[in-house]
Amino acid sequence: MKKKRIFLMGFITVATALTLAACSNNSSSSSQGDDKQVWRRMEKDIISSMDGSIITDAISGQALQDTMEGLYRYQGQKLTPAVAKKVVEPTNDGLKYAFKLRKSKWSNGDPVTAKDFVYSWKRAVDPATKSEYAYLFSGIKNADDIIAGEKDPSTLGVKATDDYTFEVDLERSVPYFGTMLTNPVFFPLNQKVVEKYGKKYGTQSKYVVYNGPFKMTKWNGTNNKWVEVKNNSYWNKSKVKLDEIQVQVLKDSDTALSLFQAGKIDDVVVSGDTAAQMKDDKSYRPQKQSRLTYLTLNVAKVPAFKNTKIRQAFSYAIDRNELVDSVLSDGSIPAQVLVPEGLAANEKTGKDFTKEVGTGKKYTKYDPEKATKLFKEGLQEVGASSVELELLGDDTEDQKKVQEYLQSTLEKNLPGLKLNIASIPFKTRVSRSLAGDFDVVVSGWSADFPDPITFLDLFETTNSYNFGKWSNASFDKYVKNSKNKDAVDPDARWQDLLDASDVSVEDMGAVPLYQNVQAHLVNMKVKNLYYSPANNYNFVGTYLK
Repeated sequence: MKKKRIFLMGFITVATALTLAACSNNSSSSSQGDDKQVWRRMEKDIISSMDGSIITDAISGQALQDTMEGLYRYQGQKLTPAVAKKVVEPTNDGLKYAFKLRKSKWSNGDPVTAKDFVYSWKRAVDPATKSEYAYLFSGIKNADDIIAGEKDPSTLGVKATDDYTFEVDLERSVPYFGTMLTNPVFFPLNQKVVEKYGKKYGTQSKYVVYNGPFKMTKWNGTNNKWVEVKNNSYWNKSKVKLDEIQVQVLKDSDTALSLFQAGKIDDVVVSGDTAAQMKDDKSYRPQKQSRLTYLTLNVAKVPAFKNTKIRQAFSYAIDRNELVDSVLSDGSIPAQVLVPEGLAANEKTGKDFTKEVGTGKKYTKYDPEKATKLFKEGLQEVGASSVELELLGDDTEDQKKVQEYLQSTLEKNLPGLKLNIASIPFKTRVSRSLAGDFDVVVSGWSADFPDPITFLDLFETTNSYNFGKWSNASFDKYVKNSKNKDAVDPDARWQDLLDASDVSVEDMGAVPLYQNVQAHLVNMKVKNLYYSPANNYNFVGTYLK
């Protein structure tokens, strides 16, 4: 194989090993006076599930990163062995992977074996499981046919040649295959436990067994607090310094700030005025994420969105600089395309992907006059004088402000548009998006691995995450080509990705809004706080001093 020409950029502002100085406004120790190492952090919503085959959200993903272990694990930006003994190179022209597994255990004492991976992967691609991440298995032998219902899941190109050897056969070279394996959908599952609990599996902490650094406790499926305790069955337990991670759902920045300043929580996310207020504080730590927020326009449900001019008008009507500076105030970055900056770069030129994209970027410039003109022309072409729509979004404080801003600027710059806001819980927003039950929705996506394709293929015609059902034959062709060229011509693959990006924004398959930067306030006593390219903490090695 030729060396691929995409490499991971240093896109996070949290250092690989975050060593922080003392903080005057949060000086109390999280050891709680008895030498227990307890880290207390927040999430913005509840866990949807602890079943790695079906989760789709970042909150559940973080909980699974804490409590489960796949073949690999990110230590900062470095991909490191986990259940696999080493990061392996493929053979047979990039078509075969053979993973030698270390001996490890589930929290119930069962051994973790290659059969656990075989079972998990076959379960994920089985249409009966309804895994939204099944498409990530594309490229593995027979995966596409299984997902399409044309072959049995038993034919997937995976096998256990013995208890500790797991082999994978691909149909085509997948340049980013190894980096995908940190996604929970690729984690092993204990078949005995999954089948014992059936539909209950993953719905409460007691209906799951764990093979990661921590075990989930005190989670009943809907509560706003949960605890993760050190897993003494974990193969690498000597490196786990924290005894507990306590998690609390907080949706309001002022509440988060108050708890942080009172020393009752160690890591919070703030936004808006609260973020602006704390920017000069020593505890302020902005985390630049490989996460993008964008508007999904439902082409399948709203006839007006079949018109390209109307879709483009939505983009021209939004002042992204004003949105991130005056509404979010957390350091978030205006998005020009549907790939975040800092995710990947061209090895030849050293340029970030977002800097090399071409004409597509002009469609995300703020131009209210052009927005008004295109919207008027578009309405005439679809035979309408006005349109009334519902804007769906999360019910957190910062997202409500985003929705209010979008309502204001879109109605101002698109005469004839009436936009009603519906702010709902995150879990409900996701389920309605999956069901296509929306007109316009504020969507978000985090990188599953450091390659532009993790964002671009969301908008392929047949992708289950293409909530708005936008379809463009040229875009589909470029994306498909990019998945087949790495071993033969990596430069051509890069160009296909660039071309796909241009088409997606020119035709406005979705409306880019901003690249997320989370404004964190962090207890300065923490050491070795690692953050990955997939926007997850890795708490192995983290401790308080």
